Amino acid sequence: MDKENATPQVRLDKWLWAARFLKTRSLAAEAIDGGKVHVNGERAKRSRIVRIGDRLEITRGREQFVVTVKDLSERRGPGSVAALLYEETEQSKQERKIASEQQRLNAMSSPGPDRRPTKQQRRKIIRFTGKG
Repeated sequence: MDKENATPQVRLDKWLWAARFLKTRSLAAEAIDGGKVHVNGERAKRSRIVRIGDRLEITRGREQFVVTVKDLSERRGPGSVAALLYEETEQSKQERKIASEQQRLNAMSSPGPDRRPTKQQRRKIIRFTGKG
């Protein structure tokens, strides 16, 4: 097989890092090992070779992405280039938008205190909760 005609082979952890889903390769590897990444509906290993057309389900914190691989890259570049490596499904975009809106509304319904407690108030809190 010629090197020139061969399609590039990219590991899943490298592709996730290059596509800017995670900040480092080690975080990408942890996410894969933790079952946060599925390829074509199956749990994957970090050394799995990503192919164009693969469907990835990526969970990052509270966000869930469902993307189709459009291009391969081993190198991390600017965000505009990384965005060309995949295409997110419309359903995934809608679900993330709805979840984001719901989280925003939940945060508004339970506002935090206006300011931090004073030293005297902290001592009262500690005495009341018995954690001191």
